[in-house]
Amino acid sequence: MNSNNKVYVIIPAFNESKAIGPVLDNIKTLGYSNIIVVDDGSKDDTYDIAQSKGVIALRHIINRGKGAATQTGLDASKLLGADYAVTIDADGQHDPAEIHSLLTPLLNGQYDVALGSRLLAKNGMPLSRKIANKIGNIITYIFYGIYVSDSQSGFRAYNKKALGAINTTFDRYECEAEVLHQIKIHNLQYIELPISVIYSKYSMNKWKDIRDVPAQTFINGFKMVFKMIIRSITT
Repeated sequence: MNSNNKVYVIIPAFNESKAIGPVLDNIKTLGYSNIIVVDDGSKDDTYDIAQSKGVIALRHIINRGKGAATQTGLDASKLLGADYAVTIDADGQHDPAEIHSLLTPLLNGQYDVALGSRLLAKNGMPLSRKIANKIGNIITYIFYGIYVSDSQSGFRAYNKKALGAINTTFDRYECEAEVLHQIKIHNLQYIELPISVIYSKYSMNKWKDIRDVPAQTFINGFKMVFKMIIRSITT
């Protein structure tokens, strides 16, 4: 990677004190020094751990949601003059070694956005997560007219053009679909690339309620539809 390219890695985090330290260590080991952690009103030591790692640590006083935390990180990267930004989850499910894979088509000037897709990877996801993902994909297509294999992935890369165009307003997980809508309306060139999923005991326990209660996938999908309908009526 050209050292003149300014890459920022953005990590929205909420109550991730058990995972955020190793995640930051892994990213720094790979040579990425511009790291922004946005602590989204955590009740644990997430913010303090991020600070102790020497990264840029920002903080929401209250929990606003992953979407709000991600947008805060993107805004900060723009203010700091980022040429590229990568968003990655804080719980260790993403492999930081794949950041380079997402950046490559952007660095080559071929695309504006690279979308990590767990559905294109060999190891895949548990069935309930696949169902929830498929629901999200269909809802995104119905409302925004763009279909991708993993509409809910948080592992994505953006070039400077995309950073200037994307400005999400949904505070929670609907933001992933909102980004896809903005990719379409701004005619940004995008590519989907396979990403692996690391299912540790910690990450699986974190999502246990969703995994073990199939009805939750329907409830989450319904909430997403409801919010999109309200937004379309009021804007």
